[in-house]
Amino acid sequence: MRTEWTKADKELRLITVTGSEQNEPVVIAGMTEGVQCIGIGTDAAVFTCDSAPGYAFKLYSDIALNKKEIEAGVYERLAGIPYFPHCFGDGRNYLVLSLESGTTLYDCLVQGVPIPEQAILDVEEARALVRSRSLNPRDIHLKNVILQNGRGKVLDVSEYVLEGNDNRWEHLVWAYRLFYKMIEGRKIPVWALEAVKNGYVKLDEADVNLEAYAQRIIRLFPRFMK
Repeated sequence: MRTEWTKADKELRLITVTGSEQNEPVVIAGMTEGVQCIGIGTDAAVFTCDSAPGYAFKLYSDIALNKKEIEAGVYERLAGIPYFPHCFGDGRNYLVLSLESGTTLYDCLVQGVPIPEQAILDVEEARALVRSRSLNPRDIHLKNVILQNGRGKVLDVSEYVLEGNDNRWEHLVWAYRLFYKMIEGRKIPVWALEAVKNGYVKLDEADVNLEAYAQRIIRLFPRFMK
C-alpha cells in the first residue's frame, strides 16, 4: 500500500548529500522547489517536503549509507517510547521520521527561551528507557534535544549502538543545576556558545577540570549573568 511519505521520493532523488572523511558537515547539492533543509550533520542532512507534510527525511551521504540500516534498527527497538521521533520507513538513502516541532535547547539559549526542569527530567527518563532496551544513550547535546510544549524530546539516536559514555549529557545536567538560573531568560550570543563548546571539547588537552572551566566561563561572560 502506498504511504503518504512516498510522494516525496521523486524530489529526494534529486538531492545529493556528500560526506567527508574528516568528519566535517555534509555538503548538499540539487535542492529543488518544495524541499527545505532543516538540519545538517556529519553523516546526513534532514529535509522536509511540501509534497509530504508532517514527515522529516534524513538523507545519508554515500560514505555513511551503512548507518541508515543501523539507525533504523535503533528506532525499531525504541518503538513506543514517547521521547523520540517515530520512524515510518525508509527509502534508498533516507529514513522517514515524524516531523517534530519545537526549539532546540541550543536555540533556547540563543533566543532567551527558558528551559524548564521538566525538559531535563524528560531526557533523563528517556535515557533510562533507552538502557532498558539494551542500547546506549550517548551523543545527547544542546542541538539534538528540543523543547516541545514544555517537555524534552531527543532527536538523534545514531550513536546508541556504540559503547562508552561521552558524558555530554551528564555535564549539561551538572551545568544546568549549578549555573543555569544565572542566565535563564537571557539571550546568549552564538559566538559565546561556540566559544564554550570549543573550550569544552579541548578540556582533556588543557588538563583543566570541568568545575574550574565553568568558573572561568562565568568570569568571561559576566554581562550574561543576573
